[in-house]
Amino acid sequence: MSNIHNPYLLYLVTDDQQSITALERVVREAVAGGVTMVQVREKHGDVREFIQRAQAIKTILQQIYTATGHHIPLIINDRVDVALVVNADGVHLGQTDMPVTLARKLLGNDKLIGLSIETEQQLLDAASLPIDYIGLSAIFATTTKNNLLTYWGIEGLQHAAAISRFPIVAIGGINHSNLTAIMEAGADGVAIVSAISHAEDPRQATKEIAALLSPNLQ
Repeated sequence: MSNIHNPYLLYLVTDDQQSITALERVVREAVAGGVTMVQVREKHGDVREFIQRAQAIKTILQQIYTATGHHIPLIINDRVDVALVVNADGVHLGQTDMPVTLARKLLGNDKLIGLSIETEQQLLDAASLPIDYIGLSAIFATTTKNNLLTYWGIEGLQHAAAISRFPIVAIGGINHSNLTAIMEAGADGVAIVSAISHAEDPRQATKEIAALLSPNLQ
């Protein structure tokens, strides 16, 4: 994949603790700052609220596309049904979510499917799956994923990049201090939650992250 148009480069994952109003503001500002993809994440199990939040973000992304011609893909975390309802651009699945092969049958071939990878065996198994990218989790310790026993680190990321045939989005504990090392290790992009969603100025925070990633756009 060319870095000239790499939708995975700066991948915002929304904070399910934020209100819809706050979420809308963060997404608008983050896209203005340079976010290239948005994943709506909702872990509370309220499907109606999930649909409402996803539709609100889709509306914003549609407005941005109408105004600028710039399409930012909308990805739904975990729930294929929600992705279908709002006609999202794809889903991101975990290892205990709907099997990828079934998700692909339901979504069709024109939608993106990402898969979280937490072990080397999962990475090897993913090679034959009908996915578009992997989310390598977690690179470093993070407050948003506190149930993991191990972390990939930079060396683990380098190893994964060497053997994976799919683009890799690095997830977990990513901030300004380690962005360059992560991209140099072979990641195609980074997934960011707190560093954007919890920033006082999400647009500026996104711009600063994008500036560190900008060599990969050349």
